[in-house]
Amino acid sequence: MNDYSGLYQRIANTPLADWTQQLPEQIEKGLDAKRYGDLPKWQAAVDAMPKVQPVSCDFTQDAVRIGDGSELNDEQREALKQQLKQLHPWRKGPFELFGIHIDTEWHSDWKWDRLKDHISPLAGRTVLDVGCGNGYHCWRMRGAGAELVIGVDPTPLFTLQYEVMHRYAGDQGVYVLPLGINAVPEKPGAFDTVFSMGVLYHRRSPLDHLLQLRDCLASGGELVLETLIVDGDENTALFPEDRYARMGNVWFLPSVPMLERWLRRCRFSNIRTVDVTTTTIEEQRATDWMTFQSLADFLDPADHSKSIEGYPAPRRAIIIAQKA
Repeated sequence: MNDYSGLYQRIANTPLADWTQQLPEQIEKGLDAKRYGDLPKWQAAVDAMPKVQPVSCDFTQDAVRIGDGSELNDEQREALKQQLKQLHPWRKGPFELFGIHIDTEWHSDWKWDRLKDHISPLAGRTVLDVGCGNGYHCWRMRGAGAELVIGVDPTPLFTLQYEVMHRYAGDQGVYVLPLGINAVPEKPGAFDTVFSMGVLYHRRSPLDHLLQLRDCLASGGELVLETLIVDGDENTALFPEDRYARMGNVWFLPSVPMLERWLRRCRFSNIRTVDVTTTTIEEQRATDWMTFQSLADFLDPADHSKSIEGYPAPRRAIIIAQKA
């Protein structure tokens, strides 16, 4: 499993220092093979990957690139591709690993392009990415100059996908932990920027989530929030009867004015909505690297402006706010 000693060293003299006492046990629990039966198979796939040191890495382009195609022979490249396929499904990306293009379900680069020019410069910042998946955006944050990026996501497969990139890229100050936000120390006030993208609507109590995010921020720190929204005024929020776009764990989809009100009530300031975009079947779709159902299967086949349940189709807003 991944070596997090670099993380422990980096946070040793920071407000997160006490976390190092809890993290080893938290990580071990998050990667417990007794709880996640496929973990040994995934780890075996990672361990079987060719041992090669890439000449270069680039985290500034649409595809997170590690290594070059010329660094592996055809046999090694095919073996690596087959091992990477063992970590299916690949949801966030894209990645380019030794010339192998991992065409993920999401064009996560499109989301990054929508927000990158609106956020405060990340150079030298300590960043938390909540619900980071396999860490695609974490690598992009590092490419934008962040000094330290910690991603948390409780899905162990995503941690193994991150481990692949970390093994080849080396310690770049990017760490993905198999944890949820509740594992982060209470009120650490340690992060200059906190990202929460695609998480809020999965929380039964969205205000509690916003307060958790606020407590993670240093004074004057910046929140970058991306979530599903619906059209409406400051009194509008959709609460699905059961499923939304076939997702069973969706709770509140507020209007943008309602979401901005939530942020004000949670004592954020300088609140601004910088983007509202309808998710398309070009941005989220099935690929050879994610062969399960995707957005096209979650929409009304006769009317893509509606979900399969008849609700408004997914639209996402990006809101930036500051800890007052």
